[in-house]
Amino acid sequence: MADMQVDILIIGAGPAGLAAAIAAREDGIESILVLEREKEPGGILRQCIHNGFGLHRFEEELTGPEYALRDICRARELDIEIQCGTTVLSVSPDRVVTCVSPETGFRRIQAKAVILAMGCRERPRGALCTPGTRCAGIYSAGTAQRFVNLEGFMPGRRVVILGSGDIGLIMARRMTLQGAKVLACVEIMPYSSGLNRNIVQCLQDYDIPLYLSHTVTDIRGKERLEGVTVSRVDDRRNPVPGTEIDFECDTLLLSCGLIPENELSLGAGVQLSPATSGAIVNDSFETSVPGIFACGNVLHVHDLVDHVSNESFRAGHAAAAFVRSVPGEASFISVEDGDGVRGTVPQKIRRNADANVSLMFRPAAVYRNSTAVVSCGDRVIMKKKAMIYTPGEMAVLELKKEQIQSMEGDSITVRIERS
Repeated sequence: MADMQVDILIIGAGPAGLAAAIAAREDGIESILVLEREKEPGGILRQCIHNGFGLHRFEEELTGPEYALRDICRARELDIEIQCGTTVLSVSPDRVVTCVSPETGFRRIQAKAVILAMGCRERPRGALCTPGTRCAGIYSAGTAQRFVNLEGFMPGRRVVILGSGDIGLIMARRMTLQGAKVLACVEIMPYSSGLNRNIVQCLQDYDIPLYLSHTVTDIRGKERLEGVTVSRVDDRRNPVPGTEIDFECDTLLLSCGLIPENELSLGAGVQLSPATSGAIVNDSFETSVPGIFACGNVLHVHDLVDHVSNESFRAGHAAAAFVRSVPGEASFISVEDGDGVRGTVPQKIRRNADANVSLMFRPAAVYRNSTAVVSCGDRVIMKKKAMIYTPGEMAVLELKKEQIQSMEGDSITVRIERS
């Protein structure tokens, strides 16, 4: 038996959860509850004090806290209930959410619709299989960012960064500005996994070397990290003997990828995509479980928070429509990854889509002067040529609703063609 009932329950008060809540309220849904495990809303943006946020959505440059504050203030204006310090333990397929907090204790909440907006987590050292001692001084880049920006602690003074994700690149600059010496940024792939603007502004502007096709092959130190060995890797990502470079350092930051936080999704019976590690959704961002929606980094890892907000507004509108409507049968077109494409979202599109649909994916490699193509059988639906498609930047293709409604096959394929 549920302790209370709501129309829409949202898990996570980061940019995705806030945007979804705002959209649902603006659509007229009165009974909305947002649950957040941290003490304050805002999500990861609270510790991202650098600028560069909001250029697409607000057409101005904001810091992370400034961007978050705009949505927090809007949620307050709309009188949306946000309960912080609340940990969600489980979500059932029939949308019963079990949670606990010091203020309200243990509760079960029945929702007509649930929106999953839990964000993502960093890949830890254990997942990297890096050899060496288990000494202090090894942190994920996000943990180091929290230490420096929120808690006022410096993780170390001589730093090597493994991985070229955006958080790692930004922390290279942040640590430098705080007086540390960043010796190198090391990336196992032959290309960076971060945005090009961050490579320029965070590495090149501070003369921090980027070692592509390299990785850390040894970690030295007993109590505290004393140094690491970096080696070049071959085409199969195996270390090449004789290419070792030794760095004396007291800190190693790991920026080796983000993983959608989907334990609750699995418990609810939501089907996950092996390509994105997030839920498989349709163009309404509804998962395989009716009435459970997903948006933001829990669905697929984004480059820009502006895209997170845009996606989550749509999820909020869709959840509101679900609450008000009588469920019926729908016909879907499946979206498949073709050559050079990895993890297209959404994976399903309604044939009778009443709005344009944005397809988002990551290129599988670096493609210069190439064309992204959407095809239905032998028929080309649309093309989009770009100077460069790179795994570090999400590609977006917008299908017009007229194009979708004219499709006759059961599936479409997204691929990249080299010029």
